[in-house]
Amino acid sequence: MSHNISYSTADKADVLAFLGSKGDLTPDQLRRLEGMRRDARAQQADLDRQGVDWGLSVPDALEHLIAGHTDSDADCAGNAYHSALQHVIDHNASDPYQLGTYSKPSTFFGLVDDEMRRLGVPADLLPHGFLYDGPPADFPFIPCSMDGYPAIGHLPLARAKAAADAYRAVLDRMDPDFRYDVQELAEKLEFEHGEWERATRDIDWYTQDTLFFRLV
Repeated sequence: MSHNISYSTADKADVLAFLGSKGDLTPDQLRRLEGMRRDARAQQADLDRQGVDWGLSVPDALEHLIAGHTDSDADCAGNAYHSALQHVIDHNASDPYQLGTYSKPSTFFGLVDDEMRRLGVPADLLPHGFLYDGPPADFPFIPCSMDGYPAIGHLPLARAKAAADAYRAVLDRMDPDFRYDVQELAEKLEFEHGEWERATRDIDWYTQDTLFFRLV
């Protein structure tokens, strides 16, 4: 089974504002919350058509996040919580962009990490680390998904250029099997950092600070 990786940019504070808010939100946030609920219901309807039962529905998981707890003991509750959190991110983020589709992305990027580590890339810039790192540390705890997917990763936009530069510095010494994908990742990180740098400088209301990765 293949897995798709996409990403978007957001202000992590905008996402955090919904988690544990108990509905104490501004009119604009309440409008966004209704969109999240609508999308959660649509996803659950699709899961129901497929006969997928996580033991916790995505709409209920979303309400748990808004209420400030993730204490369901369902075996696949992590799947529902990750899906619900992704809806919160989506309604506070840029349009998503595709990073790629992989048959075994964790295995592939684990091998990429091994290769980069051998070549001296700093540990905090290795791609498997941020792709599978989960939400930022100041987000509430979310149980792991059964079988690892869906998953959420993140990278501060301020670190994206450093990662891209580190990858380019070792690209010509890297195993050829990895070069295309690493070059594509470097180009995307460099572009997003450039957009972040420009917007931070030129747009007074711009506050986005985080790349969020979605793995499904």
